[in-house]
Amino acid sequence: MVTILTKQNNSIANHFLAELRDVNIQKDSMRFRRNLERLGEIMAYEISKTLEFNPVEVETPLGMANTHLLRKHPVIATLIRAGLPFHQGVLNYFDKSESAFIAAYRHTKKSGEFEIHKKYQNTPNLTNKVVIMTDPMLATGRSLVLTCKDLLAEYAIKELHIVTVIASEEGLQHVQAFLPEAQIWVGAVDKELTSKSYIVPGLGDAGDLAYGCKE
Repeated sequence: MVTILTKQNNSIANHFLAELRDVNIQKDSMRFRRNLERLGEIMAYEISKTLEFNPVEVETPLGMANTHLLRKHPVIATLIRAGLPFHQGVLNYFDKSESAFIAAYRHTKKSGEFEIHKKYQNTPNLTNKVVIMTDPMLATGRSLVLTCKDLLAEYAIKELHIVTVIASEEGLQHVQAFLPEAQIWVGAVDKELTSKSYIVPGLGDAGDLAYGCKE
């Protein structure tokens, strides 16, 4: 199942997403990171509606109040480096959650084709846990599928949620085809990919905009 945040109802999320895309506002890297973080917070709130809760009583200074609390906090995973501010936003709301970090990169061949290589993984035990994988840009979807496939092979994950700010139609279809068990949460879907697999209109390179250009 795919949930597209900005197509459900107009909300403040549209403003944060518009600022992420805006070439003039992008010049402020701190604001760019904060907008990624704020969208992560909104996504966390939406995902929380699908999780399991237990009824509890809370003691107030004047009596007892009935409410519901999360049964278990999910594990928040991210693809670094671009995913770090987005991950932090989700973690702000699921503030008792454990975190997992994975580094994957494209190795481009002389022919122009590229392979995905996973360089680093640091995760808690994910067996029987809800996992939220955060990646702000879902372009081809290949690195995301590789990463999630590895985690699913290693652990008996209870639920997998994939959260992204902007996805391409092609990347979204790729993830749906190879990870049918995942619930996908998207801020917006764009139609095109360039020959170098950048999303159009997209927003550019999220990692560079958040942390500076790499060599």
